[in-house]
Amino acid sequence: MALNLGEATAAASSPGRTPSPTDVPPALRGHRPAWRDPRLWIGIVLVAASVVVGARVLAAADDTVRVWAAAGDLGAGRRVDAGDLVAQRVRFADRDALDGYFAVDDELPAGLELTRSVGAGELLPRAAVGTPDETGLVEVPIAVEPELVPPDVEPGDLVDLYVVAPISAATSDEAEQSPPAGPALTGATVVAAPELESSFGTSGKRQLVLGVAADAAPAFFALLARYDAPSLTVVRRG
Repeated sequence: MALNLGEATAAASSPGRTPSPTDVPPALRGHRPAWRDPRLWIGIVLVAASVVVGARVLAAADDTVRVWAAAGDLGAGRRVDAGDLVAQRVRFADRDALDGYFAVDDELPAGLELTRSVGAGELLPRAAVGTPDETGLVEVPIAVEPELVPPDVEPGDLVDLYVVAPISAATSDEAEQSPPAGPALTGATVVAAPELESSFGTSGKRQLVLGVAADAAPAFFALLARYDAPSLTVVRRG
């Protein structure tokens, strides 16, 4: 019959008796203190790292600023208002760079015109707008045969304009009887390009509105006056 622990102890302590292996109580394994468990420290490090990363993300989100961007392609000479723009959140690495753009929280000045083309989604820079007097551009409407203009021309495109009809025979100056060798307008920006169905008039021609430098417009109209029936061709760049 097996001895229980008390009997084994008593037997072992009895005089004149040699203890057997079964009389020895089992050894108890010591436990490492919890603060020395590496799993505890690994968990603490992971929690601390999560807190730091979360704080950085929140801090970065707080640094974003809502600024105006172009809702679509906008050509030089285009009058800009809030309907042409969309708000985008941007974080500037250099806070001074924000001064070069229009923040949504700032009041957008009235009567602004683009001095250069701004692509869809591009942030609206202050350097690209001005008042009508500052841009130096005027809007010149032209009527073009549909087959003499690219069908997919749109606002913001840069175009050259050629006059291809013969000059009026009534021109007195012989030097003026020769058509110009190059384009009548160079690097004009398409401000508006309505479809043929919505163009003004019933002539069957497509109307375009071009942004032209103010000092180039008089020479262009003077050239057209030399033609009995000027025919224009629009060539898009790029």
